[in-house]
Amino acid sequence: MAAPISQAFPDVRRADAGTILVSSWTLPAPGVQKQAADLVIEEWEHQERPAGLLSFTTFLSENGREVLNYAQWTDDDSHREWARAARCSEDISRVDRMVLGIERPGEVSYSLYRSYATDEGTESTPGALVTPIFETEGPDSQRAFIDGVIAILERTRPPGLLSAHFHTSKDGRRVLNHAEWRDLSAWRRFAESGGTVELGMMIESLEGVTPAPTRPSVPRYLPYKSLVNVAVP
Repeated sequence: MAAPISQAFPDVRRADAGTILVSSWTLPAPGVQKQAADLVIEEWEHQERPAGLLSFTTFLSENGREVLNYAQWTDDDSHREWARAARCSEDISRVDRMVLGIERPGEVSYSLYRSYATDEGTESTPGALVTPIFETEGPDSQRAFIDGVIAILERTRPPGLLSAHFHTSKDGRRVLNHAEWRDLSAWRRFAESGGTVELGMMIESLEGVTPAPTRPSVPRYLPYKSLVNVAVP
């Protein structure tokens, strides 16, 4: 059954999303970025989708080498049940048949903890997603870090930042900031003006929090395609 496809950002704060699965694919060449994203969206669009899948959104990296997948599920059990059935199938996905050499570091399961949002964020459509990731040493350090960052954002109100949705991994080992910006230029002005300095000092003062060392720079994405399987209640 086909589902409507849009270029909208997911409704990150929908109350029925108990599990958020995030994965980043590294592609063998920039020229296949859209092809890979199209194929995974088409697979979801035309198959019988589990009721536990609420939405599936793809983003394209600024450097042309990655696809970010952001999936909202009702809960872990719904996803595990679907994943077990998928593993039992002998079918190879069209993505793997048509785009060879995709590197998949794996999915991370998150919950949304807190959000920072501006009035502009409720009225404007974001044009870019920036996703800094931080390593943490358990739920206490996750919450302390997020609370500290939101306090800084509420005081400084960076121009062009529409919202920042802080996700905590369910294993307690990382925090994902799903930051929606007006556009990439607004984020660059923030970074170049030293807007990250105070955040960096706050991070240094916290025990058990460090920027994830897996990336040479903060990942930046543009919205591409989103499938909403279950309408927001």
